[in-house]
Parts: sequence; structure tokens; C-alpha cells
Amino acid sequence: QVQLVESGGGLVQPGGSLRLSCAASGSIFSNYAMGWYRQAPGKQRELVAVFSRLGRTNYADSVQGRFTISRDNFKNTVYLQMNSLKPEDTAVYYCNARNLRNDYWGQGTQVTVSS
Repeated sequence: QVQLVESGGGLVQPGGSLRLSCAASGSIFSNYAMGWYRQAPGKQRELVAVFSRLGRTNYADSVQGRFTISRDNFKNTVYLQMNSLKPEDTAVYYCNARNLRNDYWGQGTQVTVSS
């Protein structure tokens, strides 16, 4: 069983920055693709950014150039650096660990972009 714990959400003004963290229980990066997803009220959950098992990254078009996913293998932690935040980035952000057999989610952290 993999446990994922997100942190770092909060309220930020448009144009501001936040960094989300996802701490995983154990060394799982070699066996799982790690990603960040988000879900806004009344909308479906969508992919924001992902690290493949081989370390390749992919981003949603809406965040390309503004968000950066990174990881610290020693800390078993994945980060999402979010810059130039917009009101439409407001959502609950979830960390995900996935492979062919398993699919794990964190509890989510709220990000609100508002003046």
C-alpha cells in the first residue's frame, strides 16, 4: 500500500506562486508514474503534470510554461511549482502514483487563486 500526503496549498493572488509537495511512503518512483491532477467545482478531474517511470515529464496545455513538476528521490517527494497563477487554476490538487497494477491518490490540497 502506497500512501501519498500532499501539502502546500492555500490562497494566493493572481500572478502569484505556490509549491505543492507530495510525500510518498517509500521509494516508489522507479515503479510508479507520479502525477498531479486537479479538480475544480463542477468539473472532471484533469491531469496537470506527470513524471513517467523513466523520468519523462508531460504537462497539460493550460499549465505549460507556468508549472514545473520535479522530484527528490532521497525524500521520496514530488513537487509542483506553480507560477503565474490564474483564477482558473483554482481547484483541489491531487497527487497520484500509478502503474499497471495499482493506482493511488492523496487526500488533495486546495489551491485558491483570488484577489
